[in-house]
Amino acid sequence: MKRRTRESSQPDITPLIDVVFLLLIFFMVSTVFKKDELALLLNLPKTSKGEEISKAKQIVIIELSETEVAFNGNKTTLQELKKYLQPISDKTTPLELRIDKNVRYDRVVTLLDNLKKFELTNLSLITDK
Repeated sequence: MKRRTRESSQPDITPLIDVVFLLLIFFMVSTVFKKDELALLLNLPKTSKGEEISKAKQIVIIELSETEVAFNGNKTTLQELKKYLQPISDKTTPLELRIDKNVRYDRVVTLLDNLKKFELTNLSLITDK
């Protein structure tokens, strides 16, 4: 009589690796990439005509909502905004102001006073088209 030997069967993992790579590619392609590092959701006023800003220099973005302020994507307060503005040595640095259309006027004046205190006058008010 012949002896029967057991062959160990190992599953073929090649299709499994293919599926893993396909899933990886799918998730990489389907993710949404951030355009800007904006911290606040703002309801910007609309405009019929506007100009494009040249992106030659480093631009500072200040966002102002009804209750919050953000400096280059970092949430802060109007009082603490001074510590972010003080290190700016180049007084011609372009500043983008994104101000919600429902913000009270006194908050805008406080922001502009802080900017004037540090002699930052190269301002652009950003709107939606």
